[in-house]
Amino acid sequence: MSQDTILKPKNTTKPKLDRPKLYKVILVNDDYTPREFVVMVLKAVFRMSEEAGYRVMLTAHRMGTSVVVVCAKDIAETKAKEATDLAKGAGFPLMFTTEPEE
Repeated sequence: MSQDTILKPKNTTKPKLDRPKLYKVILVNDDYTPREFVVMVLKAVFRMSEEAGYRVMLTAHRMGTSVVVVCAKDIAETKAKEATDLAKGAGFPLMFTTEPEE
């Protein structure tokens, strides 16, 4: 007598991993920090070119705020704190904030 064995494939489920939420680093304009200093901070902390830093600075100057970079939360918070601390150390009220990207 022959026995037929029926093999069923195993169902494996892979957990769906969501991409981490991205955060924006925002430059907030003020009337006291010199433009050259703002560009220097953007170049030093965010590794921007002179032209890109100048464009971001002018956008913040004209519109009140400007998005500097969009990245992971921990990187965004670290960069914003580093840039704000650099300005504080030089005696300027320059401020960078972070907020989730929509």
